[in-house]
Amino acid sequence: MSNRLLFCFVVFTTTLQSAADLPAKTQEQQPNVLFILVDDLGKHDISIEGSRFYQTPNIDALAEGGVRFTNGYANCQVCSPSRASIQTGKFTARHGVTDWIGAAAGHGKSLGERLFAPQYARALPREDTTIAEAMKASGYRTFFAGKWHLGGEGSLPTDHGYEINVGGTDRGSPPGGYFSPYHNPLLDDGPAGESLPLRLANETSAFIRSHRNQPFFAMLSFYSVHGPIQSSKTLWEKYCDVAASQPAVESRFKVDRTMPVRQVQDHPVYAGMMETLDTAVGNVLNTLEECGLSRSTIVVFTGDNGGVSSGDGFSTSNLPLRGGKGRQWEGGIREPFYIRCPEQVKAGVVSDVPATGADLYPTLLDLCGLEMRPEQHVDGISLVPAMDGKPMKDRSLVWHYPHYGNQGGEPSSIIRQGQWKLIHYYEDDHDELYNLTNDPGETSDLALQMPIMTNRMASELRAWLENVNAGFPTHDPNFDPVAAEARAVRYQTTFRNALEKNHAAMLKPDWKPNANWWGSMHAED
Repeated sequence: MSNRLLFCFVVFTTTLQSAADLPAKTQEQQPNVLFILVDDLGKHDISIEGSRFYQTPNIDALAEGGVRFTNGYANCQVCSPSRASIQTGKFTARHGVTDWIGAAAGHGKSLGERLFAPQYARALPREDTTIAEAMKASGYRTFFAGKWHLGGEGSLPTDHGYEINVGGTDRGSPPGGYFSPYHNPLLDDGPAGESLPLRLANETSAFIRSHRNQPFFAMLSFYSVHGPIQSSKTLWEKYCDVAASQPAVESRFKVDRTMPVRQVQDHPVYAGMMETLDTAVGNVLNTLEECGLSRSTIVVFTGDNGGVSSGDGFSTSNLPLRGGKGRQWEGGIREPFYIRCPEQVKAGVVSDVPATGADLYPTLLDLCGLEMRPEQHVDGISLVPAMDGKPMKDRSLVWHYPHYGNQGGEPSSIIRQGQWKLIHYYEDDHDELYNLTNDPGETSDLALQMPIMTNRMASELRAWLENVNAGFPTHDPNFDPVAAEARAVRYQTTFRNALEKNHAAMLKPDWKPNANWWGSMHAED
């Protein structure tokens, strides 16, 4: 029997539980899997990744306890496509979910932009075998909690291999916000003011406790830190004090091509959301420890797209990476990317191998000693060799987002080969070329200086997209350049000025979002 199938003996916890108190396990039991997915998480929203404002000690400890991929990526700059790639092991152009489900797209639907966006799949393809279905077929109990956003009736988690679904619907943001009542048909309301991320963590912990004697695959898919940006008054006050201890800020936003982009991490409400997220993660990890499952459980932690620095809540900065959610630069797709597997991989490993969400499907099958499904996870590869410090074969990574993002993103496709990244833009068919090793902030476009490499990579990108029958945008004959220019001027002036004023006001002692802090305050508060 291989090391990946050997029984992981339960160790005593720090509370010195007796052997009789610990869960019984069979010698043949495979590793458990806890997959933690965070919505709209920026690469540098985590302390270990460089944030000096947000406090994430539990996530930091998770990263230090396993393998940290410094070139970890989401498969798209918006959520649904990346989530589909995690479930299927395929790049977005291949599975067809190329925009967030619900976005206006398709011929005949003018968005006031130069291009018509192509149609996209509005549900996770039924013909695909998801990671949950693969795990379930191998004897795993499967569980999902939180944000799904991969289709509604007929395409919910329970239609794609998850036995239990707590709160996963067709919605991309929590309909009732981050405090109970949740107004979610698949999540019972808790006590008034209950925290949504803490509730989802508790539901996941309950599943773990009740299935401690069986191999399980549990996906905890937080709605956090997607908008609406909401936290408690106590945490807001805490991070107002943290912000006051930092250097004074004269300007928080700069316009990068299409929209203002946040340059500073000092949003006190968003910081509170990050702390609550971290607490929720810590609670579930503590449950594994209490159940004696820490060493026999693989834990994955990553996000579905970059932090929201432009559009939506304008809530975080991804510097030194350029851009954020919805955008084609590294800030829109680079993610924290951690895999902890104590029985198979030593702690503290840092890998610079490029890794994407599509790789997690085959990687988990490999780590669990299960049969690979190369016909399914056709674009993903097992990252186990990289986790073991072995060299990995070079490959091309491809992103395809032929849509306009709410956050100022432009219809484009991307190919990364080694240190080189090429972005092709569909509005005018121009290319940008960056050396990510020397220029991770994508400040120096080398396309004109290196036309041979630019043409080669652009040709390979186009050939790959055509091979998988990708959809491409077309020009909108009703595009109004006068209206577009007026919008651009507004973003540069009045809109940006309003952002500066509103975000500075959040740090003032008399700031108050509403009467009861989004329903989180009660008489006992």
